[in-house]
Amino acid sequence: MNDENQINYYAIIPATVRYDTRLKSSEKLMYGEITALANKNGYCFASNKYFAELYNVTIHTVSQWISKLTKLGYVYVEIIRNAKNEVMERRIYIIDYPNVQINTYPYVLKCKYPRYKKVQENNIKNNIDRLFSFIINNKTKIPEELIGIDMNEVYKVLRKFEMLYNEEMIKNYSVQNIEKIKFIIYALINIIKIGKKDLLNKITRNELSSLYDRCKINEDEINNFYEYYFKCVLNKIDKP
Repeated sequence: MNDENQINYYAIIPATVRYDTRLKSSEKLMYGEITALANKNGYCFASNKYFAELYNVTIHTVSQWISKLTKLGYVYVEIIRNAKNEVMERRIYIIDYPNVQINTYPYVLKCKYPRYKKVQENNIKNNIDRLFSFIINNKTKIPEELIGIDMNEVYKVLRKFEMLYNEEMIKNYSVQNIEKIKFIIYALINIIKIGKKDLLNKITRNELSSLYDRCKINEDEINNFYEYYFKCVLNKIDKP
């Protein structure tokens, strides 16, 4: 077994998975293992051989388990290939809501924000970095973006989505995962600012994360990635 995959994070098995009678106990357990391995980078890159050795089953059995989780919409599998179309890596992403067709995220596809060649938006990036620094360092001087907002509500929402971090908690996170956290926190705060906090009960932490990953795939075609992501989040929570 490859030791690099053995990361000390908690496994998470939500109620939608735990009580799904279509899944075997072993499939639910592997889902939990995937959530633990995906914690650091936002996706799990462990091979079928790793899971086979972990659970003492065949590689074919593991392949069936992953296919089942994919079919039911609990995970999304992305294959990374090189210029010669050779498989370089497999990434397994967690999806926290069932029965989503593979590669189909309606609230992304319906997003009306125009996608052009990427142009760095320094002002928004600076705002995101400043706000994140304020949150993780628990600073007393409130950034101008938060003036007039009830900070108790901000912290309540961040705690609800388990997005209230400090420097100690993120010191071993990858740059990519920290960037994701920053964008999600900024989006949550802006939803509070525009008076749509009550709609946040329509989305979960994992959905926010999965939506970010799906938007990231199109990043090179997007003029302003944050605004595109934020618009997609609004499309999701505004659905009847």
